[in-house]
Amino acid sequence: MPDTLPPPADLLAGLARIVGERYVIPPGHDQEPFVTDWRGRYRGLAEAVVKPGSPEEVAAVVRLCTAQGVAIVPQGGNTGMCGAATPAAEGRSVVLRLDRLNRVRWTSRLGDAIAVDAGCVLADVQAAAEAIGRLFPLSLGAEGSCQIGGNLSTNAGGTAVLRYGTMRELCLGLEVVLPDGRLLDMMTALRKDSTGYDIKQMFIGAEGTLGIITGAVLKLFPRPRVSALAMAMAEEPEQVLDLLALARTHLGDRLLSFEVMSRRQVEVIAQHMPDVAIPFPLDAGWYVLVEITDTLTTDTLPALLESLLGEALEAGLLTNAIVASSEAQAATLWRIRHSVSESSKAHGYVVSHDSVVPLESQAAFIRGVEQAILAVEPFATVVMHGHVGDGNIHVLGILDPGLFTSPEALREKAAAISMAVDDVLVPLGGAISAEHGIGVSNRARLHRATSPLEMELMQRFKTLLDPNNLMNPGKVLPEGPPHPG
Repeated sequence: MPDTLPPPADLLAGLARIVGERYVIPPGHDQEPFVTDWRGRYRGLAEAVVKPGSPEEVAAVVRLCTAQGVAIVPQGGNTGMCGAATPAAEGRSVVLRLDRLNRVRWTSRLGDAIAVDAGCVLADVQAAAEAIGRLFPLSLGAEGSCQIGGNLSTNAGGTAVLRYGTMRELCLGLEVVLPDGRLLDMMTALRKDSTGYDIKQMFIGAEGTLGIITGAVLKLFPRPRVSALAMAMAEEPEQVLDLLALARTHLGDRLLSFEVMSRRQVEVIAQHMPDVAIPFPLDAGWYVLVEITDTLTTDTLPALLESLLGEALEAGLLTNAIVASSEAQAATLWRIRHSVSESSKAHGYVVSHDSVVPLESQAAFIRGVEQAILAVEPFATVVMHGHVGDGNIHVLGILDPGLFTSPEALREKAAAISMAVDDVLVPLGGAISAEHGIGVSNRARLHRATSPLEMELMQRFKTLLDPNNLMNPGKVLPEGPPHPG
């Protein structure tokens, strides 16, 4: 539908009756932040952007759109990496924002749980947990703007998965508006429940294609009282993996994060982020952040970390290491890690991969994937970072758009790079997405990297719940021309 034509008046009027006129944005300039993804990679059209204020209003909006054959694109903080929250450029669609669903419904110190609306910003959930002396452990670079509904819809992971798990493990209950407009209440805080199928898991990681998450009950944990952080330097990926094994032996459940960056990644950060201090020379192949925490009051954590690093240095696993001597220095080291996305985007056109590979195959993957990308595009900048402790390493091929004659040629090169990555990944038993999801950009890759029977079952689930294909259509399952990148 051309954006010069107004949407049917009855749709806008109906939406205004449900949520109030001030919470309906018709086509025009004010829609731009909601119809474009944050990387500027995807842009679509919407007959309206609507901001309901309750689960019941979400359900009413869904019923209205279903009656008129209008697709619904759920959108949280719009911080996703794969275009899952962006409307299509053709057809009729409404972007449904969840910003106003931002209440903390209740907290429980006894049950270590918190119930929140799906539009709650992650940082606000962390703060609400802290207010009762508890921890909500999901931590992301976008935690000041991403929302819980989006975190659940992509099964977000972050930097603490090694100890606490992904959003699948952190979720106890859900509230979901189904594609027919019914409100499914599964807001339980039960830790043990074997009464039939675990239906909530169908909606976690589904990226809004099976329903709209409007609320969640999440696990909380005791707050760590002490922590210690180190940056270690190693030359080869095998040494990084040996350090991980040694850390698990020495530190056990105290091991919170084990993050890695390639030398080229840190160089890109140094090049584009002059306000990010890098307090070490760039003379190693790999840089590893190791963080440990304890819920008991103890002053032994730095000594434990130093003992680990000392043994690793003696064994030749490391070339150097820095143990943070203060919270400020620890924050400085973490800021380097959290600058990877912004600096990579500043470096060029990012072809990102959210790869996850068995740890036994991680070194082979690292070497093979860099060779594969450079074989496709010798001028690509290949950088890597990620959560090696859980097997998730982000491989980025960064391209210079100025080397390509057209946007189409750039996208074709991006698609060829992704295919080359998959050719290395799949034989090693890996998966194409650990935490970013599928969205638009990975649809074709999902088909190549997933068994036909799994694809058949996913399509059956989609057809069962959303027979009219109005719930975030064109996302996850292959449909229409894929968009590489």
